[in-house]
Amino acid sequence: MTTQTAAISLGNNQMSKMFTATATDGVWSNLPDSLSSSNLGILIPSATINRAVGTYSAGLGAWRIINAQTLAVSRRGWLAHDEYSCYSSGAIAPHRVAPNEIVQAYCQPVDGTANQSNVLAWIHTSKGTELYETLDVVDSTLTEMKTALQNQSIGDAAFNSTMTGLSIQVEDGGQVIGVSLYDSAGGLVWSMPGNFRMPAPGGVSAYYNFKAEGLGIPIGKGFTFKITVKTA
Repeated sequence: MTTQTAAISLGNNQMSKMFTATATDGVWSNLPDSLSSSNLGILIPSATINRAVGTYSAGLGAWRIINAQTLAVSRRGWLAHDEYSCYSSGAIAPHRVAPNEIVQAYCQPVDGTANQSNVLAWIHTSKGTELYETLDVVDSTLTEMKTALQNQSIGDAAFNSTMTGLSIQVEDGGQVIGVSLYDSAGGLVWSMPGNFRMPAPGGVSAYYNFKAEGLGIPIGKGFTFKITVKTA
């Protein structure tokens, strides 16, 4: 499996700590403190953080803070390509670090095949937030995204819930042409155009190609979430 360096600075208005590691692509990799090699909850237990600014080497990547015992995820977000992170965009809801919490990164490389892309998505529903992915997406081809770990469609993973928002990250230089949600009969429920991601011209964020908030879309059994993208 391929690897790459992932790093994230977690802190508040008075301090910050850097967590980094060589992350294995396609799995959640633990990021210990860069100086002491301690996990987040051991290093700064009970500290309140409100900033998370992280990077990957090449491709795309997400991060999360998870309790190592209960597996409850308290915060999550996107990593940016090296040298294109943004302090302002790294603001998160204030969070008090629990002693058992660790920070992890989930990365994928740039697809090695021409005219194909790797894609990740955070999808928020009333059941919670799940990381979705699809790999080797052929340009301009409508392709379903499924949960990164269980490989479930949205109609299975989020059945009988309400989709409240989502954000999508395509590998470096890629473009989201469109995102679509379909019902069990293949009928179109919701569709929107997408964008590039900075530093590509036209991008409005270094972290995502598409973001939607404040949605209220019921998810039924057999629903599918699909995207169309284009490589750099």
